[in-house]
Amino acid sequence: MSALIDGLIAGYGIAIPLGAVSVLIVNRSIDEGFRSGFAAGAGTATVDALCASLVIFAGVLVSSLLSPFATPLQLLGGTALILMGIFGARKSWRAAMPENTHAAAKECSDWRTFFQFIAITALNPFTAIYFLALIMGGGTSWISSPIDSALFIAGVTFASLSWQTLLAAGGALAQKRLSVRAKMATVIIGNLIVVLLGINLLLA
Repeated sequence: MSALIDGLIAGYGIAIPLGAVSVLIVNRSIDEGFRSGFAAGAGTATVDALCASLVIFAGVLVSSLLSPFATPLQLLGGTALILMGIFGARKSWRAAMPENTHAAAKECSDWRTFFQFIAITALNPFTAIYFLALIMGGGTSWISSPIDSALFIAGVTFASLSWQTLLAAGGALAQKRLSVRAKMATVIIGNLIVVLLGINLLLA
């Protein structure tokens, strides 16, 4: 069970710190509701699970492959965050669609949201590096066992998805309680924070 517990700790360790993706998930829930926020969080959790899997089964190779592309990925990730922040703020500024049209558009865009957040999360090489440092430097003796490795990945997946779902639920709750103007202001402020985090990533 130590592998599962290690996976839970690692998953919450990568998911809980507030970052641009967390802000985007909350924004998506406030703007479009829980389903869209959950789809965004599921995309992020999928990348966390994939990174944990890659590191366990090809840790050193992953590190060597990522190293030459660390700077380009950082620039690409920062640019993507800035564009997403600007687009999100602009979208919130526009007049809201009628409720029935909005719900239909939201239902059709859940998968698009899922893959969009897979892409934006995957642009951050820190996730793979985080798991690599944790596993290679943590003295874990179970990584050669397929069952324990699977338990570790399951722990990471559950921890990440549960936290992202909590963020989505919080955003959806705020959507129901906030006025239209307050909701719009909250989403715009959140997207401006994403833009600032993207700029910070470019300048890092």
